[in-house]
Amino acid sequence: MIDIFFPQSKMSQALSITSRAVPARTSLPILECVLLEAKDGVISLTANDMEKAIRTVLPGKIVGEGKIALEAKLFSDMIRKMPDEEIHLKVSSSWQVEITSQGGAGNPKFIMPGKNGDDFIGLPSMEKGEAIHISQLTLKNIVEQTIFSTAINDNNKMMTGELFEIKGNVLRVAALDGHRIAIRYCVLKEHYENKAVIVPGKTLSDISRIIGGDAGKDVDIYLGRNHIMFVFEDTTMVSRLIEGEYFRIDQMITNNYETKLSFNRRELLDCIERSMILVRESDKKPLIIDIKESGVELTLTSIIGSMRETLNVEKEGSDLMIGFNPRFLSDALKAIEDERVDLYLTNSRAPGFIRDEQGTYIYLILPVNFVSR
Repeated sequence: MIDIFFPQSKMSQALSITSRAVPARTSLPILECVLLEAKDGVISLTANDMEKAIRTVLPGKIVGEGKIALEAKLFSDMIRKMPDEEIHLKVSSSWQVEITSQGGAGNPKFIMPGKNGDDFIGLPSMEKGEAIHISQLTLKNIVEQTIFSTAINDNNKMMTGELFEIKGNVLRVAALDGHRIAIRYCVLKEHYENKAVIVPGKTLSDISRIIGGDAGKDVDIYLGRNHIMFVFEDTTMVSRLIEGEYFRIDQMITNNYETKLSFNRRELLDCIERSMILVRESDKKPLIIDIKESGVELTLTSIIGSMRETLNVEKEGSDLMIGFNPRFLSDALKAIEDERVDLYLTNSRAPGFIRDEQGTYIYLILPVNFVSR
């Protein structure tokens, strides 16, 4: 049976990673557990919520090999409360687990029940194929710069995921929720076979939180028929893909425009966030952008109050008045690092586009109807 020693901090970190694949509610009690396995000189933890599974390994000393399923929350709480010292974990033949600290005052000891590890559902199998290499920093940034445009509910499951599309040496990641689209492009180090899959937004959100964001370390991504696998450092995550064909976003993008505004990103973002003070969650009040030859005026009026502000911008094209959800504008601007940003408009009923000349990002936002003053 299992008899192992490991650093408290490393086990705590491993539990933090794998806990993202422990379901909050499930009809299968075994899925409320993490699988602790000691085999072939490796100590590992695995969790599986049947949509995604995570396995991570940690350093330690193995005296006795084996595997056991441990109730995730209880085990995590016990490890977290132990001193930052070496921990000894030993399992008896009746699946009883004894956890003791090898240092610290009081020699704390926990005892908890375990379950037969053979009953646990591990990582799903998938054909790996060729790995796509991308730096942790790049993947983390791309996800964070698009994930806010996924839909929260699953009335349309396609909208809860993101498109990962490979064409040659370019990765395109896109998300939409019916009101906006976020697209990011990334040039990869190598050329790959053309592929397109839809990855659940929850999976990508978890990945962006788990990876460290080191520009010098890669994530290997494997695209299968039904699953996607992320491999980085000591961790492997396998997630189901969303089935179906993604929306034809190319048909929603246009290069035509009547008005172009070039503005300081920080100044516009500050103005928008000031306007959002007057908007409650249930409000649908638009931020109105009034573009005239004399300048650009932003106004918002709600039951709480009103605001009006004038911005210095560079303008090309026609005068125009258009309204947007201020939060959607704010989300897009926060995802952009450029000092100056270009907004392209056609008319008050057509989407607005924020994009750069280099073609690294596009943010499309549908306008909001309003009563003209």
